[in-house]
Amino acid sequence: MLMTILNVVYVLIAIAMVALILMQRGAGAQAGSGFGAGASATVFGSRGAGNFLSKSTKWLAIAFFVISLFMGWNATHGRKQTQAPAATDLGLMSSVPAAPATTKPSSAVPLAPAAAVPTAPAAVAPTNAVPAAPSTTKPSQGN
Repeated sequence: MLMTILNVVYVLIAIAMVALILMQRGAGAQAGSGFGAGASATVFGSRGAGNFLSKSTKWLAIAFFVISLFMGWNATHGRKQTQAPAATDLGLMSSVPAAPATTKPSSAVPLAPAAAVPTAPAAVAPTNAVPAAPSTTKPSQGN
């Protein structure tokens, strides 16, 4: 239950971080304030939204990393094995009998029977060969 709630909060924090990062001004955005963009009439006060957005992004990033670390720690240490590794349920594979022990393999490699080895056919002229046509070009005469 806790992990489900954390996953939902984790996704909401990620979406909020993306939105806050996209709303922030770039490094060259201060040049636009000289052309009539008054900062005293903003919702966030005369200091502008930059300070609020950067602080909000900072705290959301801290929460994002803390939740990430906790979920990673919980995934590795939170699980308790209730069964021994050898007694795990294998489903259909548990009904397969064990393979019998094999004897020592021989070191000699069996040879293929002589009749099974294909041989190349004797030199046979191709049947679809077309005789070369005589050249019809005339030798060029000097100009």
